[in-house]
Amino acid sequence: MKLPCQMIVWDVLPAIRAAIAEELMNCGLSQQEIAKELDMAPSAVSQYLSKKRGYRIVLEDDVKESIRKLAEDMKAKRVDDLASRICSICKQLRDEEQQCVNNNV
Repeated sequence: MKLPCQMIVWDVLPAIRAAIAEELMNCGLSQQEIAKELDMAPSAVSQYLSKKRGYRIVLEDDVKESIRKLAEDMKAKRVDDLASRICSICKQLRDEEQQCVNNNV
C-alpha cells in the first residue's frame, strides 16, 4: 500500500521542484543559481532539467502558472517563505487530483 505522504515525497514534490527548476532556467538563472535558490545540489538540478527526476506527474496549466509566478518572484527576490509557496502549490495539485477522482465516480 502506498501512503499519500509517500506519493507526495516520491512523485509530487520532485515534479514541482523539476518544474520550478525549469522555470528558473527560463528566467535566465544558471544551474548553480537554481541549486542555491532551491537549496539542493547542482547535480540534482541537472537531473530535474534532463527529466531524470520529477517526470512522473503531468502538471495542469493552473499549477504550471503558479510555478511560473513563483519562479518570477524567486528571480526578483520577492519570496520570503519558499517552503510555504511550494506547499501551497502541492496543495493546489492535490486538490485538482481529488476533483478528478470525485468527477470520475
